[in-house]
Amino acid sequence: MGISDRLMGKKNVNGRPHIDGVSPNAALPGAEIRISGSGLRPVELRRPRVQFGEVEGSVVISSDDFLVARVPEGAASGPVVVAADGHVSNPQEVRVAVPIAENLHPVTNPALDVEGNIYVTFSGSRGQKVPVAIFKIDTNYTVKPFLTEMMNATSIAFDREGQMYVSSRYDGTVYRVAPNGTMSAYAEGMGIATGIAFDREQNLYVGDRSGTVFKIARDRQTFVFATLEPSVSAYHLAFGPKGDLFITGPTTSSFDGVYKIDPHGRVSMFYRGIGRPQGLAFDADGNLYVAGSLAGKRGIVRITPEGKANLEIAGHGLVGLAFAPGRSAVLATTNALHHLSWNIQGQPLLPE
Repeated sequence: MGISDRLMGKKNVNGRPHIDGVSPNAALPGAEIRISGSGLRPVELRRPRVQFGEVEGSVVISSDDFLVARVPEGAASGPVVVAADGHVSNPQEVRVAVPIAENLHPVTNPALDVEGNIYVTFSGSRGQKVPVAIFKIDTNYTVKPFLTEMMNATSIAFDREGQMYVSSRYDGTVYRVAPNGTMSAYAEGMGIATGIAFDREQNLYVGDRSGTVFKIARDRQTFVFATLEPSVSAYHLAFGPKGDLFITGPTTSSFDGVYKIDPHGRVSMFYRGIGRPQGLAFDADGNLYVAGSLAGKRGIVRITPEGKANLEIAGHGLVGLAFAPGRSAVLATTNALHHLSWNIQGQPLLPE
């Protein structure tokens, strides 16, 4: 094989494109997916056409046995096909997330109440007073201001009774927020308070990104639960199905990990190899999903209980996710929320 053939890939000799698979098979608009198969490039070595339903996507890289395509704006979940030399390939299902709210500034997971309403922050830069700190998005995707007074609202969590708690990385306080949007201090002196989560016994855990994880009992006694390497942005917290606390905290490294802390405060490394890992959530089968980069590709990474990782959703700027009713997920980027029909059941946030 000559050097031109090695650079360009083998030519399409059968004239009929065929798709073997798409990876990942879920994406945000603007993200790139890899389509594998055969006969994917026209004989004349022109670029093939990739159709996401009725909308054409752009081809970034093409060869006979794979191509990389960018999911176009306006695409919906449905079949993707490749057209080459007048022939159209077999279809493959691709799930595309739909934007539901823009002009936001989440820095971690959104949160859902028991009725399915979505809550998301406009966190702002450190010390920035924004007009609305938290927005409420109802089940019709109507966006309304919910909380106005908090500075640098960061992480949102609900207890078993449906009471909302919000951390502020500005003043190191966790606030309890009533349904009418009024708030009161629940715990103070939490350092640079970022991620928060409840365990089965309804103790609240708070991640101080400077290196401490606090445990706050229901009587508000506060303990140092564990210490970790400081993060340059935030700690993100989620409880696994066996009661262990899982934490991500991006550092200056591009090869960060996910920590696991058992109920006694013992810290271990559950998985290492994610770039800038942020918000995380579990499905009903115990798989962990993390917003981060895997092998240089940004999106939502699934890590199995055995520690095997794979990119499940392609998307730029993702900072978190929350499982939603109807086997779906709400995905947060640095400035927007998207809804994805995903056919994956999330773990109950507060298991009995």
